[in-house]
Amino acid sequence: MTVSQTIFRKALLDSQKDRPVGLSDSNGHPAGSRFDVYRNNVAVALSEALATGFPVIAKLIGEENFGAVAGVFLRQSPPSSPVMMHYGAGFPDFLRSFEPLKHLGYLGDVADLELALRRSYHAADATPIAPDALATVPPEALGEVSIGVAPSVIPLQSNWPIHAIWAFNMQNGPKPEAISQDAIILRPDFDPEPHLLPAGGFTCLASLMSGEPLGVAAAKATESDKDFDLGATLTLLLSGNALTSITIPT
Repeated sequence: MTVSQTIFRKALLDSQKDRPVGLSDSNGHPAGSRFDVYRNNVAVALSEALATGFPVIAKLIGEENFGAVAGVFLRQSPPSSPVMMHYGAGFPDFLRSFEPLKHLGYLGDVADLELALRRSYHAADATPIAPDALATVPPEALGEVSIGVAPSVIPLQSNWPIHAIWAFNMQNGPKPEAISQDAIILRPDFDPEPHLLPAGGFTCLASLMSGEPLGVAAAKATESDKDFDLGATLTLLLSGNALTSITIPT
């Protein structure tokens, strides 16, 4: 008897399911306890991969709880790729919908930040513009320039203090206040870093990344937040090697 991949996978990821009927080892003997050992090793490996990718979530809910949550997630979302660095892409949305954790509404957004750090790390390299490149643009043309953004740059918008929560758990930062925060992942060198975005910075950056000129991006950001500071936003992006090109329309 041949065991289908679907049956094998379901039994492999769920310790409550019986061993697949007809499963045998290389000698033709019933797999028996060997399958149980293999099943346990797979679950442990996937749980460890999640804990490595989401260390703040693991700290926030505790190691034991994280193991239980990871067990539920891995049964619902088995790996779609043999490359473990990509595993857990659906974890933020899972946390938002997981009923026992719904009272911790910030978990999904914090997981988004942790996932963005991993994506930024594996994003393509790009050569940044010189720190004074914008200063060479004629003042009358500044609002019309289009600005390229590095693939490793990831902006995040949240109703929760996601940057403060991350900093509190990973850098011994101050206790988070109950405010909303937008963040940005920058990769100035080899390792990505989360930073707090200035007021209106998310709107400005989203506009630039969609190809709109700097003047339009600044106007949208000012409309979304009267405290928007274009200089502070550009300084953050330039210091993080986030900008890759300046195009002046002819």
